[in-house]
Amino acid sequence: SLDTNGDGMEIVSTNRSHDGTQGVYKHQSSETGTEMTFSVFVPEHAEGAKLPVLWYLSGLTCTHANVTEKGEFRAACVEHGVIFVAPDTSPRGDDVPDDEGYDFGKGAGFYVDATQEPWAKHFRMRSYIEKELPALIAEQFPADMARQGMTGHSMGGHGALTIALRNPERFRSVSAFSPIVSPLACSWGDKALTGYIGPDRAAWREYDACALIEDGARVPDLLVDQGTGDGFLADQLKTYLLSDVCEKAGQPAAIRMQEGYDHSYYFISTFMAEHVAWHAKRLK
Repeated sequence: SLDTNGDGMEIVSTNRSHDGTQGVYKHQSSETGTEMTFSVFVPEHAEGAKLPVLWYLSGLTCTHANVTEKGEFRAACVEHGVIFVAPDTSPRGDDVPDDEGYDFGKGAGFYVDATQEPWAKHFRMRSYIEKELPALIAEQFPADMARQGMTGHSMGGHGALTIALRNPERFRSVSAFSPIVSPLACSWGDKALTGYIGPDRAAWREYDACALIEDGARVPDLLVDQGTGDGFLADQLKTYLLSDVCEKAGQPAAIRMQEGYDHSYYFISTFMAEHVAWHAKRLK
């Protein structure tokens, strides 16, 4: 039984947690042409107060639920007074095209606006995250949209880095867990960007953190945690490419290799509170 608040946003569930409210919500997206689900955690706060917002973009195969259930962010968000927003990773629905692979199609939107058929109609995750969902968050939650930060994991780390680099005036802080730093340089990126954007690799550069930095994009600061025991490190993530380009460009960055950690939420949850605190400091 869904409640609606009369503005087209349906409440799927709310749970009290750490003296705040963990909600899951649905709305009809005009960008993707589908129903979209997302979660928002709002710490307890003084009436009328507006809190900074930390976005978390998830990785391949994930939904809003993975970080919501396993991310261990709530205690830190309460401590620092930060709203935590977790969108889905792609459009979903019976009429949304899909692919047999886990790394393309549903669950693998790559935070791009697709230009190729049959993906162009629904796969508009860039515009959804950059425009549509922030407008809804501003309208429905006690969010101070002048203070937004962004983080994410893997494909979502790619999303966080590229969105922040393209919109530095809007996202005052950016971090990532085991991000895909250069879709131009890995098979995940090759498959996704060829499929969504087409074969012209020059058109991919706005969706590649390393290329964006090479092309002059900057953010005030950058925090990246990457596990050395991550099975995707060598072939897909290639963290060293980001280290190299930041050093060459003079882009401030703390890129930390965490000994023995893998690609899972056991890793993410270990460093999540540090990331929340890092963002909170920059969003003060």
